[in-house]
Amino acid sequence: MKAIKHFITITKHRHAVIKHGYKAGIFFQSLFHDLSKYSITEFRSGAKYYQGTRSPNEVERELFGYSSAWLHHKGRNRHHFEHWIDFNPKVRRDEPVKMPIKYVKEMFCDRVAASKIYQGKNYTDNHPIEYFMGGKDFRVIHPETSDLIELWLRTLSEKGEEETFKLIRNTKEY
Repeated sequence: MKAIKHFITITKHRHAVIKHGYKAGIFFQSLFHDLSKYSITEFRSGAKYYQGTRSPNEVERELFGYSSAWLHHKGRNRHHFEHWIDFNPKVRRDEPVKMPIKYVKEMFCDRVAASKIYQGKNYTDNHPIEYFMGGKDFRVIHPETSDLIELWLRTLSEKGEEETFKLIRNTKEY
C-alpha cells in the first residue's frame, strides 16, 4: 500500500511541476522532471519510508545518516543546487557553482509543487519561501543562485503565481 501511495505522490508532484514548467516557459524540460524517482534505487526507498507528509529521504537520512535515494537523485537531476557543487582547483576544495537559469526555473517549479503536495489544502503561497528560509543558513548554494530563487519565492509570497511566472518567463539570465 505504501508503494502505491508513494507512486501517486511522486506522480502528482511531477504533474504539478509540468504544469508550473509550462507557466515558467520550460515545458519541454519539465516533461523529464524527476524521472529517476521511478528507478528501482529511488522508488524502493521512497516506498519503504513513505509517510505522505514529508520526503521519504528525510526518514532514510534520520535512520542511517544518509539517504541512498537522495544521493542517486541529486546526481541525476540538475534542478537541485546540490548537483552544482564541484572541485575548485584554485582553492583546492568543493564549492557551489552558479546554476544555469533553466535549472533555477525548474528548481522553483519543483519547490512550489512540493509545497503544494505536502501541504495539501493548507498550502499558501508563503509556504515555499518559509521552507527555503528555514534552511538558508545551512545551505551550500552559489550566492547568485540563492538570491535569484529567493527573489522568485518572495515574489510568489507577495504577488502570487501569475506575477511570479511572468517574472520567471522574462528572466533570461542572472
